[in-house]
Amino acid sequence: MQELLSQLGIDWRLLVSQALNFLLLLAVLRIFAYGPIVKILKERKKRIEEGLEKSEEAEKRIREISTLKKERLKEAEIETLAILKRAEGRAKDAEARMLEEAKKKEAERIAETEKLLKAKEQEAREAMRKETTELVRSAIVKTVALSPEKIDQELISRAVKEASGTKQ
Repeated sequence: MQELLSQLGIDWRLLVSQALNFLLLLAVLRIFAYGPIVKILKERKKRIEEGLEKSEEAEKRIREISTLKKERLKEAEIETLAILKRAEGRAKDAEARMLEEAKKKEAERIAETEKLLKAKEQEAREAMRKETTELVRSAIVKTVALSPEKIDQELISRAVKEASGTKQ
């Protein structure tokens, strides 16, 4: 075997020393280069995984916040509608009360007006009675003062004069 190696140009001592150098270099690289690089890669992988987890958690929180926001908006809308309905009900009640008060005042004013009209009517009737009584009394006095033959003619002429005098 030594002959075969020497025919190929391989020195077994050199081969062993190069193998030892390679193993030594491999050990040194493993300790000083491969270890730290693997450690850095593991840390980076860990950070990436943490970032992904945090990203998923943030997306989950965003979805929860969005859902909560929608629920709050719905609640606010429902509350707003309830407030509007209550305000509308109060406005209708106030309107009904105002209409009722206006109707009462109108009825009171109509009653007062009717009382005034009745009083004025009564006063007019009383004035008319007095005037009629006075007219009848003056007609009787004038009739008694005239002689019976002249009464008819005299009454007609006076009535015509008074009628024509009052119209002018």
